[in-house]
Amino acid sequence: MTNRVLTWLKNQFSSKELPSTPAPCFWQTDIHSHLIPGIDDGVKTLEQAMICIRQLADWGIQKVITTPHVSQEHYPNNSATILQGLAVLQQQVNLEGIPVQIEVAAEYMLDNYFLERLEKAPLLTFGTEKYLLVETGWLAKPMILDEMIFRIQTNGYTPILAHPERYSYYINDLNGLQRLRDQGCLMQLNWMSMTGRYGGHVKAQAKLILKNKWVDFIGSDMHRPEDLPALEAFLSNQGYELLSQQPLRNSSL
Repeated sequence: MTNRVLTWLKNQFSSKELPSTPAPCFWQTDIHSHLIPGIDDGVKTLEQAMICIRQLADWGIQKVITTPHVSQEHYPNNSATILQGLAVLQQQVNLEGIPVQIEVAAEYMLDNYFLERLEKAPLLTFGTEKYLLVETGWLAKPMILDEMIFRIQTNGYTPILAHPERYSYYINDLNGLQRLRDQGCLMQLNWMSMTGRYGGHVKAQAKLILKNKWVDFIGSDMHRPEDLPALEAFLSNQGYELLSQQPLRNSSL
């Protein structure tokens, strides 16, 4: 609602009579973003992070679980570095009085070092189910993906595949996605995917995943303030209605 409209409404109604506008993000918790400054390809400064967090709060998000990349080749982050970033973010949110709880997990790349990392130390997860957010390369499925999913589960974690609509190797392989679900791997959709931000083929794949009701979590995957217009566009997109029909687990967090 624009400031001009709000001003007009305030002139028409007393504060007790002013009608409320439902928060568009009915899922309340965002589980995927890159809002710790300077540690991956996400925001570079604290102010950029705060621009994103303020807008998420305005849209009705009450908890942000931000998830920096962890990959051996590009972003060899560790839990200590990520937790330090959490402290900085939460301190600023508290100073500004923004009604958002900040938590961290990570987006783990299923690379050649992942299984070693899995066995070496506890990984950053969220929720009582120890949800573990993972991703793969864009072009080729890991040769031992089934084993990785199994090992994640036997180590006590619940795997979530980040943005399955974006992997080119799944574009014509819905049976492959069904197999993953049968194995117990959950799925997280990027809400920008339905706006065409990543291309028409990704948008079409996202629509198919929504129609199959395979979306367990919705995530912004926000990297910078420049993502905000595409995120806002989703709130009036046809995918928004489809999202309300999904078995979303965000609000349980």
